[in-house]
Amino acid sequence: MSAMTSHVRHITIDCADAYGLAQFWARVLDAPLSAEDSPGDPEALVEAPGAAVLFVRVDERKRTKNRVHLDIQPQDRSRDEEVERLLALGATLVGDHRRPNGRGWATLADPEGNEFCVECSAAERAALTGARLPVTADDVASAVRLAVDVLAGAPADRWDAPAGSLDWTCWETVEHLGDDLFAYAVQLGPRTPPLDREVPYRWAPERQGGPHNAVFADRAAGPGGLLATLEASGALLTSMVRTTPPEVRSYHGYGISDPEGFAAMGVVETLVHTYDLAEGLGLDWSPSPALCDRVLARLFPDAPAGGDRWAVLLWATGRAALPDHPRRTSWRWDGRPREEGQTASSAG
Repeated sequence: MSAMTSHVRHITIDCADAYGLAQFWARVLDAPLSAEDSPGDPEALVEAPGAAVLFVRVDERKRTKNRVHLDIQPQDRSRDEEVERLLALGATLVGDHRRPNGRGWATLADPEGNEFCVECSAAERAALTGARLPVTADDVASAVRLAVDVLAGAPADRWDAPAGSLDWTCWETVEHLGDDLFAYAVQLGPRTPPLDREVPYRWAPERQGGPHNAVFADRAAGPGGLLATLEASGALLTSMVRTTPPEVRSYHGYGISDPEGFAAMGVVETLVHTYDLAEGLGLDWSPSPALCDRVLARLFPDAPAGGDRWAVLLWATGRAALPDHPRRTSWRWDGRPREEGQTASSAG
């Protein structure tokens, strides 16, 4: 019999104005308020990823320091930039524990006096310790979300055009990308993931020369349906990376990998194939240099340091030239975990 477990469903905070305080925290966490909540309601829910935050109206006023508090870590800005942003939203500075060497934190209070701390970002922590910044489930979710938002602006009559330099149409390329994300997710799915083969789905093309997929979009659903399948595959990989223990290993043709490795593969597929699609669909696409740097460090340890990290990723995947480096006509990443001491795989 399997063990019974529990999980944190909500973090609950007592307050005087549930909806008003929830609005503040929705801006702090960049997360939506529940559509079921309205001003004046006794409860309001901020649907933050991981664990939602529930605000409940009570008659008692806050009198002492919180025994439990939230620690906030910014994702796309520095600790100090985040402190300034939150102060502008209505927070107040309670205690400043930031150190001259860049370490430490700031303690703030929300509009009703509930204390919380703002820590260094993951990038700042990595810089302080000299560690490599990992690729995470949030990176997969962000990359897919941004790609879908860009592709949603594609002209309806361009989906059968070639995707950049590929032999596939733009429609087929989105199907291929969704299939890649699906394949990486299911590789982590079995209780004992395989180390010598892929999970045995049947991959086959719908036409000669088309991508070998296990999943295809229903053409009758149109571009909106196509992008929904891409979002769904991205959500599958995000969930599997988030919930699979980091010590798990599974097969990939470019090296037995771990959840972070499959996350990085999914991000690279998303960034690079959206580049192909943007060329075919006439769209602008320029992803985060920081995200490009993280996946380069994880999968392409032989890539040049410095410079435009998006340009380096395009070079590493054979899409573009890079000054002072030969153009790649074939390439592969190294999916093996960095800590296991591997050397870079051959690019040819």
